[in-house]
Amino acid sequence: MEQAAYFFSDAHLGVSPKGSVPEREEHLISFLKELEGKATHLFIAGDLFEFWYEYDFYSPSRYFKLCRVLANLKDSGCEIKLLKGNHDFAYRNFFERELGIEACSHIVAELHGRRVYICHGDGLAKSDVYYRFLRKILDFKLNRFLFKWIHPDIGMRIALSVGSNSRHFNKERIVPEEQYLDKIREIMRKNNCDTFVHGHNHSGGLWKVPEGVVVNCGQWLFEENYSCISKKICYFYPSLLTEPSSAS
Repeated sequence: MEQAAYFFSDAHLGVSPKGSVPEREEHLISFLKELEGKATHLFIAGDLFEFWYEYDFYSPSRYFKLCRVLANLKDSGCEIKLLKGNHDFAYRNFFERELGIEACSHIVAELHGRRVYICHGDGLAKSDVYYRFLRKILDFKLNRFLFKWIHPDIGMRIALSVGSNSRHFNKERIVPEEQYLDKIREIMRKNNCDTFVHGHNHSGGLWKVPEGVVVNCGQWLFEENYSCISKKICYFYPSLLTEPSSAS
């Protein structure tokens, strides 16, 4: 395949809820290895981990293989950006310091003839008022400071439990895609972008809007979706083994 910018989101590594793809972390590592030499850019559009927190002298050991593969991909010449999600928003400087991978809340990039706005997508929907309020509490500096003093093993178990309960609570809550698209179109106009890439609601696909194209990365939890942009064409791959849909 020709060189392209690749996107995926919502792997939620660290948990394996009922129905999730078996060995999906190993599949993801294999997928990343295959990008060497053909990916100009890789954007991880949020919730790579079910939970992430950086202590001064500790980082989660179970993700060493993944970090090594990302470092190798970065060293091969692929530019990698890590977008903060609603589960892994507490990045500090580990990825940038150790792997040369910047973690950010959103980014605007020029990719293969397109001007692309990329973010996780949490809080875009008009009805996400409760979440936006909760996010401010969770991300409050004092609360993050206090969490730091919990033993990492205990803190991880607490966070994974909260995340699982949150997923169960939101399982039946369906937010109309129109709510996302209304806000997305506003952001596209404000930033003069013709493409918008996000994740978060796990509903992968492509949408044509007057401003251009909206790409939802889908997920790497119950499915293994990814997207790419190549020579002004956007692709969405429902899985590693199926033919993609596309929009120019």
